[in-house]
Amino acid sequence: MPPNARIIRRTFSVAEDFLAELHPVLQRIYQARQVGTREELEKSLDRLISPAQLKGIDEASALLADALRGQKRILIVADFDADGATSCALGMRALRSLGASDVRYLVPNRFEFGYGLTPEIVALAAEQNPDLIVTVDNGISSLEGVKAARERGIDVLITDHHLPGESLPQATVIVNPNQPADAFPSKNLAGVGVIFYVMLALRARLRASGWYTERNIAEPNFARLLDLVALGTVADVVPLDANNRILVSQGLKRINLGQPCAGIEALLRVAGRQPRRVTAMDLGYIVGPRLNAAGRLTDMSLGIECLLTDDVAVAKSMAQQLDALNRERRSIEATMQQQAIAEVEGLQLDMNALPRGLCLFHESWHQGVIGIVAARIKQRVHRPVIAFALVSETEIKGSARSVPGLHIRDALDAIAARHPHMLRKFGGHAMAAGLTLERRHFESFRDAFDEEVSRHLSDDDLQGLVISDGELTPDEISLPVAELLRDAGPWGQGFPEPLFDGLFDVATQRVVGEKHLKLGLRLPGGVKTLDAIAFNSIHDGKLPTYSRVRAAYKLDVNEYQGYRSLQLILEHLEHADTVVPETAAAVTD
Repeated sequence: MPPNARIIRRTFSVAEDFLAELHPVLQRIYQARQVGTREELEKSLDRLISPAQLKGIDEASALLADALRGQKRILIVADFDADGATSCALGMRALRSLGASDVRYLVPNRFEFGYGLTPEIVALAAEQNPDLIVTVDNGISSLEGVKAARERGIDVLITDHHLPGESLPQATVIVNPNQPADAFPSKNLAGVGVIFYVMLALRARLRASGWYTERNIAEPNFARLLDLVALGTVADVVPLDANNRILVSQGLKRINLGQPCAGIEALLRVAGRQPRRVTAMDLGYIVGPRLNAAGRLTDMSLGIECLLTDDVAVAKSMAQQLDALNRERRSIEATMQQQAIAEVEGLQLDMNALPRGLCLFHESWHQGVIGIVAARIKQRVHRPVIAFALVSETEIKGSARSVPGLHIRDALDAIAARHPHMLRKFGGHAMAAGLTLERRHFESFRDAFDEEVSRHLSDDDLQGLVISDGELTPDEISLPVAELLRDAGPWGQGFPEPLFDGLFDVATQRVVGEKHLKLGLRLPGGVKTLDAIAFNSIHDGKLPTYSRVRAAYKLDVNEYQGYRSLQLILEHLEHADTVVPETAAAVTD
């Protein structure tokens, strides 16, 4: 729950005609998310943007088709997060099903090699004598690594979605919707979405050339790969524009029908989730973290192998290992978060106010977990945060998380331009980025970062906002409406899950699981008690006392032993004597 936040209500325009047939709650939710056409709500695969609109897609499919016909060795080089793992598994599964005779993968260990196709990774890859390297979810900034590969006579196909720098690597082919002069309408594809599109184009090219008849193999149905696309897209927190919503919706549909790959099903079941009721939130908060745990603490190969196996028993064993790693990650994170909070509180005592751009560093911090800590502290203080960990005695690595109003990668780019020798490397998105610098530059970078953030964000920008879809009537706070909203997604980044606010009397309150606040709420003057829970809201074991509250909440369907009931998930809670929420003319999530 963000402290010192205020509730802002979205505005709702006049309903479009195509929305008139929908439930009134859905009408205003879709209006607030600026859904302007019926097509934006359609989720069938035939509404996907054509692969032909991606720059380099024809050259990429031709390169891969040539590799298949020539029985060349293909090596996929993946990133070590969930997007990279799903991208790698999808590429491996797709190429094998298309008849590739020799396809392998290599995922850098983040602690030994760092991110991307570096010259060191190329040297390691060269030991396998590949004819073609295919990067997934990385490569657009790998100028030196691509150069090293080409000098060894290895072709390089880059598939990536990260923002490019001023110069592009001299790869054989690049497919990235964010590269210059690419007219692809959706710039929000995750890495797994990019490689999925490349595989669609390759499949079509092989079909046109008579490949399947020649080889006497069936043309594969790539819809079976959409569970991987959905997982990687949600886990990478890319905006769910209309095209990504189709990909995620279709992937969820396969999972709900009991058709996920063995690894995804095992990861769900080890977390106590039934595939038939899985939502996008489950992929983001349940499956993604367990998959990411391998890359954060050990080696993402475990996660990739879990997604590649078709053996149910093997998948279960690997999922259990990933679950154990995730529990270890949570323990490490808890310690680091306590240390970060102590540092933040110390800064507030010393300076009375925190810097607008906050940099935190502790010698004992685990470099695989700093991104999560940066995100947690960002939520707490609502300002851009970079958490740093030691890489060596002389180098530190940072993971950055931003807030609306500051494009974090552009901010790092501006710092690099003004201080050419400060940053060794950096890259990322608008809301998240990574960087490395020499340890001796930490204080200078900290000041430069605060200065750059202050150019873009005022003190008012640093106040937390809770963006609400308004109040619900007593009849709308119901299980049927919760079910309706659950099916109306997928919800996620850029297309947020509906959040409502209202006044409630507190009938009961207690602590569950040591850090969650369980409440019984009633509408003023009402008699019906509503179950509500505020996760991770108890600090230092102190139970707050409420009588009447204003709450921002989501409607959730709680399932227990086959019984389904309504539950309010509280995102924000404040005493009811505060001001009534204001209405914003425009809101940016």
